Amino acid sequence: MSDVDATTRGEAQATRTNRRKVREGTVVSDKMRATVVVAVVERVRHPRYGKTVQRTKRLYVHDAENTARVGDRVRVVETRPLSKLKRWRLAEIVERAR
Repeated sequence: MSDVDATTRGEAQATRTNRRKVREGTVVSDKMRATVVVAVVERVRHPRYGKTVQRTKRLYVHDAENTARVGDRVRVVETRPLSKLKRWRLAEIVERAR
């Protein structure tokens, strides 16, 4: 009986996956090797006054091939910590800078 329960529990854990966070933003710096800084703009309503406010978050993103350039719109995916500041990985370049 315990073997059946163990198999069922193992199967349930194998199928359950946490979705990684995905963000889209603009590359603001590419001066580092294998790293770009991406500015992600979030629009939120002010809790009291109701005005829409822009909040900018700067993410340090791992770019192994050094393909992203300043001004590119990119999609980034959350990943394990790669360094002191890098917790995001470059998924794709959505649009090249003009």
